[in-house]
Amino acid sequence: MNEDRCLTWDGCSNVRDLGGLRTVDGRMTRWGAVVRSDHPARLTAAGWSSLYEHGIRTIISLRTFGKDDEDMPDVAPRPPDITTICVDVEDITDTEFLHRWAVSDLWITPLYYQDALKRWPERHAAAVSAVARAQPGGVLIHCVRGVDRTGIVTLLLLAAVGVATDDIIADYELSVDPEREEILAREHTTTRDVILTTLASLNIEPYLRKGGLSQTDLDAVRARLLQPSDAERAV
Repeated sequence: MNEDRCLTWDGCSNVRDLGGLRTVDGRMTRWGAVVRSDHPARLTAAGWSSLYEHGIRTIISLRTFGKDDEDMPDVAPRPPDITTICVDVEDITDTEFLHRWAVSDLWITPLYYQDALKRWPERHAAAVSAVARAQPGGVLIHCVRGVDRTGIVTLLLLAAVGVATDDIIADYELSVDPEREEILAREHTTTRDVILTTLASLNIEPYLRKGGLSQTDLDAVRARLLQPSDAERAV
């Protein structure tokens, strides 16, 4: 795990490139292909300049359906040629989810991930599809804190391209949150154990296909995120 993936973009505090991760078949994820972050509306003019210079041309905003307080005004103007796509990956009009997770402090922990993935494969597959279909250039995925909705979609993307489990967990742990760790300790578990259990329960390709992700989109995600193999370079 290369902590140099953590980026300094003025105004945001939880930004990192998903490049430089090794897959189980020995390939590497591309630098600049996908970045994860907290809400880019907080970026200053200097922050937007850093984002643009990093090559980002599409922003995918991961939302919760029924939650109407996530439209934050930009602190500084965003570049005009950046495309912003909103994808609802959760739904708090689902009353069972609302009462089990959203009204509790467990919603800021990965304890809810397995339930969210089971409830909404179509929503999560749509987020992966948005990455697959983004215009040329880098893609930024974000939510408000850049931890949980972003964490779930990052987990799916990295699992889909074959990044090792330990590196997926290590990436999540770079989003430091002492309150999360206190809550998980109260629940007699750890971030590592919860993410490990979530990944073990997930058969990634059938899951995404169940959610409606096409083979074309799955291939496009892998092409976007992975450096070419030796065989591909030889062609």
